[in-house]
Amino acid sequence: MTFPAYIHLGPVVLHPHVAFEALAYSSGYYLYRRQRRSGDVVDARARWWIVGAAILGGFIGSHLLAAFEEPSRSLTHWPQLRLVFGGKTIVGGLIGALLTVEWAKRLLGITVATGDLFAVPLILGIGIGRIGCFLSGLDDQSYGIPTGLPWGIDLGDGVRRHPTQLYEMLLLAGLGGMLVSRLGLNATAGDRFKCFMVAYMGCRLLVDVIKPAVRFGGLSAIQWTCLAVLVYYAPHVPRLIAEVRRG
Repeated sequence: MTFPAYIHLGPVVLHPHVAFEALAYSSGYYLYRRQRRSGDVVDARARWWIVGAAILGGFIGSHLLAAFEEPSRSLTHWPQLRLVFGGKTIVGGLIGALLTVEWAKRLLGITVATGDLFAVPLILGIGIGRIGCFLSGLDDQSYGIPTGLPWGIDLGDGVRRHPTQLYEMLLLAGLGGMLVSRLGLNATAGDRFKCFMVAYMGCRLLVDVIKPAVRFGGLSAIQWTCLAVLVYYAPHVPRLIAEVRRG
């Protein structure tokens, strides 16, 4: 297999990252719409404000945290905003979306938790997107460090690396199954989203150990961000664990 693994649709040739990112967005949105038919904690107008805030915050956060991943490169190219903010990171997108949604809810006077509808669609979307990251090979910055393990994969430079994208996909599949099977309709409002955030940030904190990155105090910018989110949600963790067991 060669990387990037371009996708051929007749005369059209698509980069795998572009193709699977589009599929990730469309699949996640489709699942979100299907779930919303079963009910929502806010009306349609408020939900669209929340979705809009999430999109805006996700866009800003994903690019902003990516710029902090390589501070020396960002400082060197700071006059060229296209280069500085050219990358994206899922962790930054999630944090940015969370902050702007909470800001929008405060403006709208919404006090109920509204994130549950996003949890499983996000898992589906991220998982599909990681297929594109993997097939992109070295074009994508989510690959792992070299390894001598038998499942190491050569992405085209002659070096066998940890397939970190596949690790993340497996963890997401387990998380999605747990949320669907263990946290049913009787779960406390907001707990599905909290479980998703805690589990995903914990996953990234661990998986990013075996990714090449600029590190400060032993952790990358993404790992420090994941750690901050885990600290933020820490008071809820004992209750979430109890609810999962009870489910």
